[in-house]
Amino acid sequence: MLGALLSASACGVPSTPPPALVPTSATRVVPTPRATVAQVFTAAPTLTATRVITATPRATPTVTPTRKEQPELSAELITAAARGDTTRVLELIADGAPLNARDERGRTAVMAATHGNHVETVRALLNAGADVNLRDARSDNPFLYAGAEGYLEILKLAYAAGADPQLTNRFGGTALIPACERGHVEVVRYLLNETTMNVNHVNNLGWTCLLEAIILSDGGARHQEIVKMVIEHGADVNLADKDGVTPLEHAKRSGFREIQALLEAVGAR
Repeated sequence: MLGALLSASACGVPSTPPPALVPTSATRVVPTPRATVAQVFTAAPTLTATRVITATPRATPTVTPTRKEQPELSAELITAAARGDTTRVLELIADGAPLNARDERGRTAVMAATHGNHVETVRALLNAGADVNLRDARSDNPFLYAGAEGYLEILKLAYAAGADPQLTNRFGGTALIPACERGHVEVVRYLLNETTMNVNHVNNLGWTCLLEAIILSDGGARHQEIVKMVIEHGADVNLADKDGVTPLEHAKRSGFREIQALLEAVGAR
């Protein structure tokens, strides 16, 4: 064919251009679009599963605190006792408040109630089992304090609850000695008649109840009655103080003629 074409061209015969080659369907190449850089490096979106958690409300457990975990109950009990709130005291006892817990002054609830002369509150605490012999930071307990202050009903309650009449205060004295000093006639009478009190006990100052009834008194009717009672209950009228001064000599020095006469009548020197 090529030769014929060349011959025709040489002979001046116009040549017909060869038909264009059209690729058949078998040979057709369709270019695949190229992914762009952005397409290559763009990650497919990740589906995040949303997990819904519904919390079941928990019941709050009821915890009964132990005594060591109850400082607030202890404090409230002492406070209620101090103001004589017997109803609240009984509620706190029922709630488990420790009966013998102490405050910063060393007071138990029954001691705090005694300070206020709250007879019914003291009664409730003692009936519940409060320890009547525990002493505070000043070495007082309900029996000692009631004796010194003239709180006869509390004194009786304390003694009935097991108060030890031989325990002493910060001055080394029994309940009888300050009761005599302060002229608490009925308290002295009760202590002498109903307890095992030692009438000749000597405190840290070297004084007996008889000496205090003279040295620290005004010599009036109440102290005259007290001197008479302690003499009747076996007071040693010649037991002198640390300086060797006897009750009779103290009475003379103070001009307490009535007391002087009582002492001389029983042979005091």
